[in-house]
Amino acid sequence: MHGYEMIREIAERSGGSWRPSPGSVYPTLQMLEEEGLISSQESGGKRLFELTEEGRAEADSGPEAPWQEAGQSEHWETVREFGQAGAAVKDALRQVVLTGTAEQRAKALALLNDTRKKLYLILAEDE
Repeated sequence: MHGYEMIREIAERSGGSWRPSPGSVYPTLQMLEEEGLISSQESGGKRLFELTEEGRAEADSGPEAPWQEAGQSEHWETVREFGQAGAAVKDALRQVVLTGTAEQRAKALALLNDTRKKLYLILAEDE
């Protein structure tokens, strides 16, 4: 598989709970290749990766389906909820930036800065 296929496969197998970014996948693939656990070759303009014998042995010694744990974890459900909320805020922000007046953009920027501060204050509250 090539890297983007792996990203899609992980997201699919985890029920959308775990979708690694290219910025984490490609350095990991490079490291695994340097360690001799995977090999790669160019094919059709894409770099395809496969497990080496050593890599297969290492994979076989690990959990059978680690993506299932990600999909079942309460933590991943929280991550998904926050990710969806963040994406919705990003969409709204994009609309303000592209279509809002200078005054509306200034209000939005002030709101973002205030929200960031309030989020940190949540962490600072006593339980």
